[in-house]
Amino acid sequence: MIRVLLADDQALVRTGFRLILENAPDMQVTGEAADGAEAAELALRLQPDVVLMDVRMPGVDGVEATRRIVAGGVPTRILMLTTFDLDEYVYAAFRAGAGGFLLKDTLAADLLSAVRVVARGDAVVAPSVTRRLLERHVGTGPEPPAPAAGLDLLTEREREVLALIARGLSNTEIAARLYLTEGTVKTHVSHVLSKLGLRGRVQAVVFAYESGLVRAGSG
Repeated sequence: MIRVLLADDQALVRTGFRLILENAPDMQVTGEAADGAEAAELALRLQPDVVLMDVRMPGVDGVEATRRIVAGGVPTRILMLTTFDLDEYVYAAFRAGAGGFLLKDTLAADLLSAVRVVARGDAVVAPSVTRRLLERHVGTGPEPPAPAAGLDLLTEREREVLALIARGLSNTEIAARLYLTEGTVKTHVSHVLSKLGLRGRVQAVVFAYESGLVRAGSG
């Protein structure tokens, strides 16, 4: 059973998501939060599998709540929700450790699919939207914290895999591109994340752009 925490300042939105999630046989809503501070507190206490986190909330927003949850060291994954596909907060959420993001008007089936993907530790990364976000924000904001390690710690193959992750390819697609087995690709991805001290694929995408391995606008 996938345990989900809902965080949104609008009660009607939370009710809508609750109805969708609780109609799924493999999901359970474990709590609701009306702001980021409450969301972080509940996530750290309840340790749900996934938090559906609104980006824009009064007081403590979804980005800061994400930082608090990640800093707390719990295994909870965070799926950001936004009204705008180029919301400046979303890029900050990626860097904070979110596992992906969805627009609030996404179809119910897509929402359920995204929750399942994030719950198993993968990322919901829409390549076209992610690329637009990165092209808009890379190099325009304050410097991010120094990564735990640099590109020089990666093997040539691991750099190839990271570059393809940044371009939105799945493990299956990377395997086909590099003539590897999917299991081998998963191993490379795991090594990349471990060596760079990254929480997941989304942070790997951001790192690849910010490190210069992949250039905004490149194919």
